[in-house]
Amino acid sequence: MKVCFMGLGYIGLPTAIIAAGSSVDVIGVDVNPKVVEMTNRGVIHIVEPGLQELCSEVVKTGKLKASGIPEESDVYLVVVPTPFKGNHEPDISYVEAATRMVAPLLKEGDLFVIESTSPVGTTEKMGHLIYALRPELTGKVFIAYCPERVLPGNVIYELVHNDRVIGGLDKESTEKAVQFYSLFVKGTLHRTNARTAEMCKLTENSSRDVQIAFANELSLICDKAGINVWELIELANKHPRVNILQPGSGVGGHCIAVDPYFLTSEFPYESQLISKAREINNYKAFWCAEKIENAILRFLLDHHRMPIVALMGLAFKPNIDDLRESPAKYIATKVLQRSADTDILIVEPNVHNHPVFKLTPYQEAYARANIVAFLVAHQEFKSLPYDGNKVILDFCGVYK
Repeated sequence: MKVCFMGLGYIGLPTAIIAAGSSVDVIGVDVNPKVVEMTNRGVIHIVEPGLQELCSEVVKTGKLKASGIPEESDVYLVVVPTPFKGNHEPDISYVEAATRMVAPLLKEGDLFVIESTSPVGTTEKMGHLIYALRPELTGKVFIAYCPERVLPGNVIYELVHNDRVIGGLDKESTEKAVQFYSLFVKGTLHRTNARTAEMCKLTENSSRDVQIAFANELSLICDKAGINVWELIELANKHPRVNILQPGSGVGGHCIAVDPYFLTSEFPYESQLISKAREINNYKAFWCAEKIENAILRFLLDHHRMPIVALMGLAFKPNIDDLRESPAKYIATKVLQRSADTDILIVEPNVHNHPVFKLTPYQEAYARANIVAFLVAHQEFKSLPYDGNKVILDFCGVYK
């Protein structure tokens, strides 16, 4: 069996590597020549524990190779981004472009699967597109949707052991996709239809967004009431049926911070709670930036000089290098824009360099700073001793 992965990003690359490790011949396609070149050298372009070793092995054995164009295969997986276009409307142009690229290569009996997060009905649209481009294949290829549900930092384990939801345009397509994923997934493969599978992905992340919004709203209330939100949540969670999540500086990543908009844009009147949760989590990042700016002004009034400020973390969650939709990155940008006269030290231990931000080693930044704002609870930060002589703004519970 030969499998073509359209997209070698944070999900496409690990999945391609895992599939290649299951004795499947894999061709990974990406529009970024650097990603293609690095992959063919057996070098990953993302931070993911354990993935480098697996990548080197499957490239060395010839089971994985990368290219800028797809090759004729038996299975085609679309794992490309689905960004926004104006007013948080989902853009499926990358999915469509990938579909158009592989359409000329399709043959009778092939399997075409979309993994990219997509609005409800996208798989049907791509099916219509394929049959419009290749009418002779109508009803002769298998088309399905199977969303990823992995946690960055634990991708290798979760790709294999998590349950998957698989929905085809018909039962035959569902079964064909189940046969493929059973080659490397040990979790249960749950059968449904394509529209339900698409909605399931959006529902999972919208649910988490709402739960995080509750925790973030609690943090705003507790700040005003003079209550330690971390202690409060710990005590409230002693209740046998309460499980409140931890607040942070907002919500980021290309899942929880994005997927709810796929529902609010298509169902604006029905998604009131989902929409409000997005507002709260976006506001939390703005609120954090305001707290930092107020701390700078207070330091200036008290000490008659500008402080040195350390902004600790840029990734959207702890211990990864992924900055997509990161609230920490938004906060850092806002603080830099509004505090031009302040010495701002930007810290991100999982990124070696950044095209916009000048990065400072975390220990140096902490030692030099008068104000320390923890934006992401990276493991390295938890080893830093609490210094009562500094202004500590702990938005993510490093010292909770």
